[in-house]
Amino acid sequence: MSLYKASVPTYIQMLGSITTLLDRGIAHAAAKKLDQTVFTNFRLFPDMRPFTFQIHSVTDHASGSCQRLAGIEAVLPPREETTLDQLKLRVAKALDVVKSASAEAIDKNADKDVTFPMGPRKITMKGWDYMLHFAMPNFYFHHTTAYDILRHCGVEIGKGDFLGAIPGFPKA
Repeated sequence: MSLYKASVPTYIQMLGSITTLLDRGIAHAAAKKLDQTVFTNFRLFPDMRPFTFQIHSVTDHASGSCQRLAGIEAVLPPREETTLDQLKLRVAKALDVVKSASAEAIDKNADKDVTFPMGPRKITMKGWDYMLHFAMPNFYFHHTTAYDILRHCGVEIGKGDFLGAIPGFPKA
C-alpha cells in the first residue's frame, strides 16, 4: 500500500468528522444559549490543553504532514481562533491542503528524511515512520480529545459522528 493511500483518505474522512463535531457544538451552544468559550476553553483536566489546542493540533498534523511528505515546506496558520466557527474555517483550510497533496509526491518521499519542529527541537525521521508513527497517532490523539471535550460538555455526539463518512461503508 502506498503512504498516500494509508494517510490522506483517512485525514479527509476524519477532518470531515471534526467539521460535523464542530457543527454539533455550534448548534448545542445556540440551543442552550451558551457562550462558545465554554467549549473552546474547556480542558478535560487542569494540566491538559484546551479544546482550541486540540483542533489546532488536528489541523496542523494533517496539513503539515501532507505538505512535508509532498516535499513542500509546511506552512501552518497562526493559532488565533477563539470560536467554534473560526475553528471550523481552520479545519476547512486544512482539508483543502490535504486534498491538494498529490499521491505521486507523497509516495516519492516515503523513504526520504522528513524534518519537522517539535517544540524548540528539530526532529528528522523517514517519511513512512513520520507519517504512520508520529503524525497520524498525534492527529488521532487530538481528534479523540476534541471529541471527548464536546461529549463531556453535553454535546449530543456519538461514535458515528467521530468516524464520519467511511468510504465503502453502507449508509443507514
